[in-house]
Amino acid sequence: MAALRLSILAAGLIGVWQLLVLITQVPPYILPGPLPVAQSLVEHSPVLLKHLKTTFIEIIIGLLIGSLIGSSCALTMIISPLLKRWMQPILVISQAIPVFALAPILVLWFGYGMASKIAMAVLIIFFPVTASFYQGMHRTNPDLLELARIMGAYHFSTLRYIIIPSALPAFASGMRVATAVAPIGAIVGEWVGSSSGLGFYMLHANARMQIDVMFAALALLSVTSLLLYFSIDYVLDKIIYWESRQGIRQ
Repeated sequence: MAALRLSILAAGLIGVWQLLVLITQVPPYILPGPLPVAQSLVEHSPVLLKHLKTTFIEIIIGLLIGSLIGSSCALTMIISPLLKRWMQPILVISQAIPVFALAPILVLWFGYGMASKIAMAVLIIFFPVTASFYQGMHRTNPDLLELARIMGAYHFSTLRYIIIPSALPAFASGMRVATAVAPIGAIVGEWVGSSSGLGFYMLHANARMQIDVMFAALALLSVTSLLLYFSIDYVLDKIIYWESRQGIRQ
């Protein structure tokens, strides 16, 4: 059913796109129609897939590192209230500074390779994971914590068997948000400075006024991002199976 809904939604969006082109008679160098974009996607598929591989690797590595850093920060703040008071301002500052403004600095520090793009993705990803996981652990049922204390459970055991499992649904929500925004970091990094990737190829096509090719790269990136999101969502639903069961009961 989900695949059917997505297919209907995609067909509807493409239909609106084509209708908009026909009604406005906008020049193709501003907004090409779906058919020229599809033709460009087929014609340039070898090159597009080559650049997609670079961008996809950047997204996946950034997602893994960002999730690891985010969950580590959340655990640190739960374990040590003292460190929490020092870390919270740093986390807020990291998000108050526009990530787009940091892109040239990261390229300067890490170079034009994958490292700067992965760093961009990590900066965008780690905060939603940190915030959601920490809030999930912070809101653990106090009755369970009191029961563990009465039974003489050690702090580590309480953390492992009660606090972390209770926070996994919140962690999963943060991971879903992180997966949705992960491509932003990689693409912005490629726009600032890169020699490969879909972001680089889009800029290259735009400079040559190949707008249909640029839209083809954008369409490929969108489809890849959707597939990645639904894949992560499916895996999280299987791992945190009790969350979906609670949703069914409700």
